[in-house]
Amino acid sequence: MFEVLRETISDLKTTEDIEDFLHDFLSPVEKIMLAKRLSIAVLLHKGYKYATISAILRVTPPTISQVSLLLKYSGRGYKKVVEKIALNEKMNAFWEKVEDMLSKIPNAKGSDWIHERREYEKRKRAKKKAF
Repeated sequence: MFEVLRETISDLKTTEDIEDFLHDFLSPVEKIMLAKRLSIAVLLHKGYKYATISAILRVTPPTISQVSLLLKYSGRGYKKVVEKIALNEKMNAFWEKVEDMLSKIPNAKGSDWIHERREYEKRKRAKKKAF
């Protein structure tokens, strides 16, 4: 039975197909549960303490402990996903730094670079994530 589920998910090619499947397949509560578990794994990977994770996500210490144990002793799937998320965050941070440095360079003579800097800061604030 699990093989059929795995094959079904692996056959989905587009983000839209995956979203449609998960929307139909999971209840709202299940979606939140899965998202929280993944968030716990990411926060543990970043070095957050149990109390902080519990306060941010409103999860119990046993739930955090369960995810932590999986990450430490088996959770190859968790590790792969968490490492991919961490790598994406590092890449995004790198490109933000590049964009930040480039935004400090004035444009052509006579251009309004102060306005450009303000627009950049606005875009940067809009991109910010919760954690």
